[in-house]
Amino acid sequence: MTRTHRIQLRQPPLAEEKLAFFRFGRVGDHMVVTNDAGHFQLLTEAELADLFAGRIVEGHNLYEPLRDKGFLGDNLDLEALVERLRQKKRYLGQGPHLHIVICTLRCNQSCSYCHASRTGMDRRDTDMSLETAKKVVDHAMQSPSPYLNFEFQGGEPTVNMPVVRFIVEYSREKNRYENKDLEHSLVSNLTHMTEETANWLVDNDVLVCASLDGPEELHNANRSWKSGQSAYQQVRKWIDYFNQRYADQGRDPEQWHVDALMTTSRKTFDHWQEVIDLYVELGLHTIHLRPLSPYGFAVDTWNQIGYSTDEYLGFYQQALDYIIDLNLKGTQLVEGTAAVFLMKMLTPDDPNFVDILSPCGAGTGQVAYNYDGQLFTCDEARMVAAMGNDMFEIGQAGTTSFSAMTEHPTVRSLAVASLLDSLPGCESCWNLPFCGVCPMHNYMTSGDLFGQRPNTPKCKEHMAIVSLLLERLADDPEGRIETIFKRWTLTRPREPRTSC
Repeated sequence: MTRTHRIQLRQPPLAEEKLAFFRFGRVGDHMVVTNDAGHFQLLTEAELADLFAGRIVEGHNLYEPLRDKGFLGDNLDLEALVERLRQKKRYLGQGPHLHIVICTLRCNQSCSYCHASRTGMDRRDTDMSLETAKKVVDHAMQSPSPYLNFEFQGGEPTVNMPVVRFIVEYSREKNRYENKDLEHSLVSNLTHMTEETANWLVDNDVLVCASLDGPEELHNANRSWKSGQSAYQQVRKWIDYFNQRYADQGRDPEQWHVDALMTTSRKTFDHWQEVIDLYVELGLHTIHLRPLSPYGFAVDTWNQIGYSTDEYLGFYQQALDYIIDLNLKGTQLVEGTAAVFLMKMLTPDDPNFVDILSPCGAGTGQVAYNYDGQLFTCDEARMVAAMGNDMFEIGQAGTTSFSAMTEHPTVRSLAVASLLDSLPGCESCWNLPFCGVCPMHNYMTSGDLFGQRPNTPKCKEHMAIVSLLLERLADDPEGRIETIFKRWTLTRPREPRTSC
């Protein structure tokens, strides 16, 4: 005999006429409410029940913060919320600002997780030509974005310095008439660097970002180089060289310094504290913790170097708490991923970080230019093409018009697949104002642009990191951690030495 048990769920009292629109959820021991304008408030369960029931009225200690943030219907300043939302979403319609230029596929290293589809140093046929470089600049400068950044990647971009120099000089010449806020940056392993190249980069205001995975044993294991030589020692040498050149020119070290990127492999888990201590020792201002990407060679070596999302998040929590502790003791080091989310959470702005946007910046906030001038929605799309799938190619520099590129069906599809307001599971999530979807990552991990939220790796990662940040803010009675987090959101325009 089968017995049926009826469970009656009680809906809490809901004073709809006293409430504005918001989403809510649990974060650790607290409840959080958020709205589309990017405001949030941490509450106890009892306080959330009071909010639902309309018991938070004038005189209540939460009345003013909840009213001012737009959670109460009482004295709701709708215009202020609209203006804040407009500022948060101002990147929509501006056009691509990040233009990733693959100067060459040649590289002098053999990294275990390489996703750039590198070729050997003898493959000069994978160098971008000056003719193609001109078409790339002409195409990129059509973007309506008031800010443009040409980011040189590879392979190893310093292998093809003539193209780097040409693009810097030609884009600045064109900018005399376009009057954009123009920047150039270069991502390098620093093992092909020379003094001539370094001095030119410094003198021409090209920002340098180095690859630095950690202490010598770890870095060299991840990023193998010539037999008997230490790639790590070269990176240290050139970081010191660049920073000394900036200092000799009297530049502000807060603005002019070498940045570094680390990639987390399984080996990193045993050395995470050493990695952070090294960044502090080298005087680096930011450490951008980031997981492996499921592209290129990393797919083949995943069993040796890869890990689960939960394993990565365990590492991330340890590392973040250590970085916070260092800051509390006076060492100023920013964790880059946290800083992106904190700017969304604690400021009226959005950092326009193309991987964490709604919709994502694929083809609308960034474009990747392959060495042969092929256009892709992002660098990840280019990597997928190198693996044999060209469905994310959106044109050819010099042939495809700018409008045809941005209106390409693939760009539209990626926008639809990453618009959180219309995605089941996302549209009702309290983390919607701070989150972003990467359809390319979904595609590589599940074969589906949309993925199955909340089970996609990036959904888990973003939810866990924002929850972690909120928990640290909740457990901060003296406001010391909030002060640190607010400092991580501060940005200042960089004053160039050269003029455009």
